[in-house]
Amino acid sequence: MPQRDPFKYFHSSPEIIRLGVMLYVRFPLSQRNVEDLLHERGVDVSHETARFWWQRFGPMFASEVHKKRADRLRSWPQWRWHLDEMFVKINGERHYLWRAVDHEDEVLERYVTKTRDKKAALKFLRKSMKRHGRPHVLVTDQLRSYGAAMKDIGNAHRQETGRWLINRAENSHLPFRRRERAMLRFRRMRSLQMFAPVHASVFNHFNSERSLTSRTNFKTNRAAALAEWRGLCAA
Repeated sequence: MPQRDPFKYFHSSPEIIRLGVMLYVRFPLSQRNVEDLLHERGVDVSHETARFWWQRFGPMFASEVHKKRADRLRSWPQWRWHLDEMFVKINGERHYLWRAVDHEDEVLERYVTKTRDKKAALKFLRKSMKRHGRPHVLVTDQLRSYGAAMKDIGNAHRQETGRWLINRAENSHLPFRRRERAMLRFRRMRSLQMFAPVHASVFNHFNSERSLTSRTNFKTNRAAALAEWRGLCAA
């Protein structure tokens, strides 16, 4: 059965839609910024169109990117995960965005809850391990919920805690924080739940670790990532 064209009935071309979604999710831009950038390139769309594009196609693109990367990650041993939760305010109410990052800054999983107790930590760990397997070491902060959840799973002997060990996860929060400020924060928990996995997949896809590679390798990896992005959801 032929695959249904997701871009059917849209006036804009798939290339323009992919560009608009990439600009909005990857960079700390508002929807009006995306409108102005596309207008500079001769594309006349409104900021509401940019919003509709990322809500309609963002999860679709992210799912395709994540599926390819998850299959590749499962084929390799998971050495070290860094787990941390970040505070996100929604209408003045504090929520928690749990994030798992591997030893190469790959964002593996993200999960939004209203609490950070043992139940939330347990669900986050089980969800992460179901997708990516069990790592050899799990680095966490001093939150007791992690230890209690890992005792239930049987991973307590693999947990490591320390003042500076969690820095990789803390640094991984920064791109999301910049994106959150550009969006003037989130207004609904559902919006956060939808945007967090899309942002993580796009960040993973274009993250080339510029400071650790030569200029030649960086340009090659960047071109390959962009070419793969342009082929997402191709009919």
